[in-house]
Amino acid sequence: MTEYQTLRFEQSGSIARITLNRPNSANGIDHVLGRELAQLASLCADDPALAVVTLTGAGKFFSAGGDLKAMAAHDGGAGAYVKGLADDLHAAISSFARMDALLITAVNGVAAGAGFSLAVIGDLVLAGESASFTMAYTRAGLSPDGGASYYLPRLIGLRRTQDLMLTNRALSAGEALDWGLVHRVVPDAELATATAELAERFAAGPKHANASVKKLLLVSSSHTLEEQLARESAFISACADSPDGQEGIDAFLTKRTPTFN
Repeated sequence: MTEYQTLRFEQSGSIARITLNRPNSANGIDHVLGRELAQLASLCADDPALAVVTLTGAGKFFSAGGDLKAMAAHDGGAGAYVKGLADDLHAAISSFARMDALLITAVNGVAAGAGFSLAVIGDLVLAGESASFTMAYTRAGLSPDGGASYYLPRLIGLRRTQDLMLTNRALSAGEALDWGLVHRVVPDAELATATAELAERFAAGPKHANASVKKLLLVSSSHTLEEQLARESAFISACADSPDGQEGIDAFLTKRTPTFN
């Protein structure tokens, strides 16, 4: 285990586990957590052995978002502090989005502000029954960050995004599921187990194909149909030539369970 001030990080084989670890501050994102998360996300993205990264929070909160007390106390002014904080958070989100490994976010409680933004970037998003989601930015006189203005319109549409960002309404875990913000809601006591089981499942799966899915979906909304078709052709060809592709095809033809590397 590598030691961090504000995060817990563990790696077992091809699975990495990240826990936001400021429980006494509702896992609020201060400059240390932002910097450490950016560094750790970059390390994960650069590790070809990783197949899955899980992200959750310690204690009763996933994350209450940016640490407003730290912002207000910063000698250089709140604006400069927030700019540095957002830049680090955005670097982390970019690394998570572009890494080959799948990201599973396990939302164990309140996800507010940047915590909301971070929660929904997962390739798979699990939520405990007590989880809740609120933007909360304009309540503090701030505008959204953490990729919220990119991800939310794509996930739930413009009208629902406007509702969340302008009214600061809170969604329960069940409502977040209905809206399409999360993939699955499980009892709180089962969240860690469900996350671990899903991580193990994907760690045993076709890593090259899973990474290709991430890459295809990341750019699909900015490509023309023909550009995306060309990208699909290139990716499926590369998958077919990969060891996992060859194993998967052979297993299908011989009616056996594939064993991916």
